Amino acid sequence: MVGFLSCISMLPCPTLSTCSDRIDLVSFTFVYSGVNAGKAPAPEQRVRFLLGPTEGSEEKALTLTATSVPALANHPLVCGPAVTSLKIGVGHRLDAQASGVLVLGVGHGCSLLTDMYNAHLTKDYTVRGLLGKATDDFCEDGRLVEKSTYDHVTREKLDRILAVIQGSHQKALVMYSNLDLQTQEAYDMAVRGLIRPMNKSPMLITGIRCLHFAPPEFLLEVRCMHETQKQLRKLVHEIGLELKTTAVCSQVRRTRDGFFTLDDALLRTRWDLHSIQDAIQAAAPRVAAELEKSLRPGPGAPAAPQP
Repeated sequence: MVGFLSCISMLPCPTLSTCSDRIDLVSFTFVYSGVNAGKAPAPEQRVRFLLGPTEGSEEKALTLTATSVPALANHPLVCGPAVTSLKIGVGHRLDAQASGVLVLGVGHGCSLLTDMYNAHLTKDYTVRGLLGKATDDFCEDGRLVEKSTYDHVTREKLDRILAVIQGSHQKALVMYSNLDLQTQEAYDMAVRGLIRPMNKSPMLITGIRCLHFAPPEFLLEVRCMHETQKQLRKLVHEIGLELKTTAVCSQVRRTRDGFFTLDDALLRTRWDLHSIQDAIQAAAPRVAAELEKSLRPGPGAPAAPQP
């Protein structure tokens, strides 16, 4: 099976510490079963000289006759299933409480996951918060440690806090990009949103806004890189503190991972060999083009370090 990138849609699995190991097993099972369930190729025919009676002869004399017989050395009942191992890699991971887009590499496509890391692509999340309480792990179902009032919180106050957060992260992004902003090329890259850090950095937020505000609930859209879902939950907690109250995170959903969106994701009902093959073939040209564009150093930018 040709190896490229595919994309699935994940739901929270709170009984597990991580979804990635389960996805490796489930994805392998579907692909492995689909490949081995296919019709086996016709066996190769080989010429054998078989001993038998001479045709048309009344005597019981035996003679060697050239006969074409199937070679059974590669038959599944002799050598076992056609596929017994398959390399499947997980891209930017999702923890047990998160959901959304999860990119997988199949076969040789696992090497493309490294290219995605080196491209430092942004990801989009929708993060749902709940005002008025704080927990030990920033999740809604964590151990309650504090309750507070939130009647004084308004949409305008929340928007101001989000603007400050985005501004501070934009400055950090420029610092980690190692670009000289005094040059015209660097300025053009900043205008087009092409500035990327050259190495691993802390979580960087390139965009954040409020989509819905109905106290105690609010919904944020966050565009970021180098994040973990726990850091996004902590961000909700810190926003609550800036608003002179407390807040917990009730949902983290990834809606885009690089150039993969929810439209590219395969739902659980489509985790079968043919759907995965179709998704790989549909994504392959776009993946190659996007990675080439993302990994190509921009004008005035230093070359990316070799992995």
